[in-house]
Amino acid sequence: MKFSVIIPLYNKAPYVRKALESVCAQTYRDYELIVINDGSTDNSAIVADEYLKATDSIDYKIINQPNAGVSAARNTGVAASTGDYVAFLDADDWWEPTYLDCMAQLIKDY
Repeated sequence: MKFSVIIPLYNKAPYVRKALESVCAQTYRDYELIVINDGSTDNSAIVADEYLKATDSIDYKIINQPNAGVSAARNTGVAASTGDYVAFLDADDWWEPTYLDCMAQLIKDY
């Protein structure tokens, strides 16, 4: 099962790297990462792009759109996703390394 990890991004330059690091550290590897830059006015998108370019093993895309709010950014991410399941992560939050493994196991169990 493949997850589509969607991160809406708006002016979170100081935090987005930690969020991206937590996705890249997942023990479950069958996922794509979609970052929606929702019209950031700081360098959030640059921070995300530079970090992800340096990480060869991640299937990712960054989508830029004019600011429309977090719900619209999430909807843009869902529309661009190809996974079986969607997992949302805010740009100023992070996951433990086994988060997607636990979600996959719960989906299988229930």
